[in-house]
Amino acid sequence: MTSKRNPSIRIAVDIGGTFTDGLAVLTPGGRIWVAKTLTTPRDPGEAVTTVMADLLRQVTAAQASAHVAEVVHGTTLVTNTLIERKGAKTGLIVTQGTRDVLSIGREIRYELYDLNLEIPQPLVGVDKRLEAAERMDVEGAVVQPLAQAEINRLMDAVAALDVEAVGVCFLHAYVNDAHEKQIEAAIHRRFPQLAVSISSNIAREIREYERMSTVAANAYVQPLMAEYLNRLDTRVHELAPKAPLRIMVSSGGFTSGKAAAETPILLLESGPAGGVLSALNTARNAGIDQILAFDMGGTTAKACVAVGGEPLIAHSFECARVARFKRGSGLPILIPSIDLIEIGAGGGSIAHVNDLGLLNVGPESSGADPGPACYNQGGTEATVTDADLALGYLNADNFLGGEMKLRRDLSEAALGKLASKLRLTTTDVAWGICNIVNENMAAAARIHIAEKGHDPREFTMVATGGAGPVHVVEVARKLQIPRVLATIAAGAGSCLGLLAAPARVDRAWSQPCLLKDIDWKQVATAYADMRDDAEAELKSAGADLKTIKWYIGAEMRYAGQGHNVSVSLPWRNAGESLSPALLKAFETNYRQLYGHLVPGAAPQVITWRLTGRSVVKSHIFTWGDARSSLKPVMRGKRDIYLPLRKKYAPVPVYDRYSLKPGTRLTGPVVLEERESTLVVPVKSDLRILPDYTVSVTIREF
Repeated sequence: MTSKRNPSIRIAVDIGGTFTDGLAVLTPGGRIWVAKTLTTPRDPGEAVTTVMADLLRQVTAAQASAHVAEVVHGTTLVTNTLIERKGAKTGLIVTQGTRDVLSIGREIRYELYDLNLEIPQPLVGVDKRLEAAERMDVEGAVVQPLAQAEINRLMDAVAALDVEAVGVCFLHAYVNDAHEKQIEAAIHRRFPQLAVSISSNIAREIREYERMSTVAANAYVQPLMAEYLNRLDTRVHELAPKAPLRIMVSSGGFTSGKAAAETPILLLESGPAGGVLSALNTARNAGIDQILAFDMGGTTAKACVAVGGEPLIAHSFECARVARFKRGSGLPILIPSIDLIEIGAGGGSIAHVNDLGLLNVGPESSGADPGPACYNQGGTEATVTDADLALGYLNADNFLGGEMKLRRDLSEAALGKLASKLRLTTTDVAWGICNIVNENMAAAARIHIAEKGHDPREFTMVATGGAGPVHVVEVARKLQIPRVLATIAAGAGSCLGLLAAPARVDRAWSQPCLLKDIDWKQVATAYADMRDDAEAELKSAGADLKTIKWYIGAEMRYAGQGHNVSVSLPWRNAGESLSPALLKAFETNYRQLYGHLVPGAAPQVITWRLTGRSVVKSHIFTWGDARSSLKPVMRGKRDIYLPLRKKYAPVPVYDRYSLKPGTRLTGPVVLEERESTLVVPVKSDLRILPDYTVSVTIREF
């Protein structure tokens, strides 16, 4: 345990599409410092270095003797690489007869009547796919052995491909990975410089197309991420020589840099996952166990349902969609991930007039370069941030604490171009942009909640991200959610989540079988192997195995159905006594989702899962700098647009952290902080909670 005589610092850095955020916490005490800079797309590590140096300067000024104990990192680099198609030249080795699986996909049209439908192109072209003469059956028995002569032929073919990475995906390798292991070893022997991904290490699950897509994606980003993480490790150790680098993964935990470099596809949703963990930490401190986490940054807005203090985990989702909000238009990925849904645009999303002459927002974003028009960095198109500034929701002179001045005249000029096309006033266009974004987010969140079998009115909405507190009250009002929480340091909320994240590891093993016919000895052996492998990864991440809690999970359904229901139970030895508990959990979750059970149907286990994670603790953070004051600081009044009155009116503007815990206010009101702004444009009751979270109870719907 760290003593008061030996204070330590933990640093979290999250790279977003527009800003790179950093946060340092001093232990013991929980004092925090925040740094923020524009993301550097050409060299993401540059922004990380800038943020870390700023944090160390701030902390050292207050606590010179503190040392950096750990650096936790989240990034959108994997996501961006897949979207922009800037990964490595990749080859793929598959079972003979399955070469076209990536091209065929599911043959589903995500827009049934669109004659010009764009289908996402596979990451590996047909000319880079090799077929191996080998075959396992569905039980894992060898149908066609993988001969040494065939291995030699494949290695010669790999040499001719001129690739930087190779993926391997054989039929039924989730049951028996012997042939994949043979190919992996052969590639390492002959081509030690090549990155190799095998499906049995990445996604040991059924569904050939999804599994093949996942291993192809991992191979595609692996060389880039390995280079990035190696360079980042060097940069981190130049500033903090003894600090280990931990990497946030999509499932809401962290792992070692080494493990992240081997399976970088697990980092796909690492940044947004941090925002959910921050929201959950805030909710736990407030005694709330049912929330809608809402994270809105410069590029996207995402939401997550969390019930019982735990986020829902998805094991399959899409990335790099060609139609941003259309399910089925992206690449399927089989990895454990916090069940996030992209519900809308971010602050940098661009507004435009569509072919029908209507105002639309996104999906294109101005990003960090050139950014919104008001950033005065070359952007000329109106964005959500420009609309927020024109509506009075942002303070042009206090953006990033005044370090970055916003140009309202440039915002109004950009909005004016749209106004002339639409024959509307600038205010109408600004509110139209804001309202469209809010309505789109509310509609998507409403569907997301309903799909989980819940009513939005039963939830509390928790906002993180730079733009989250600006829009959260209006989105909550549209959803009829009565209460909103804005976390401390909301503008760097993902970083708070990174620091609150547990060490975590997930493993899976598919073998479809009716519950009544399960070979429990085989299942027990599989769990023993998975746990040994998982413990090795947790050790590499510096986790104390004595603090790890283990969970048995399963994907289940009734035989003949196509969709699975996830169940999870505390660890117990796999045996026949596990069967009743699995059945009970399955029926409970099935009834929650569908309202009733299927009489006479036979329950079936499709995939077994193992999760190990360190104990989740509640964290209380306080400011390390001089943000708080002895008495409330009112910065005057500012005209903001009030949507229910459809006009501007002056409302009080407070320095958020001058308001001590216990302070009560009424809305409309604006609370400003360095990294974000909480806008409450309707009648509401506000209360500052003990951890400086702002609780807003909406009184006007």
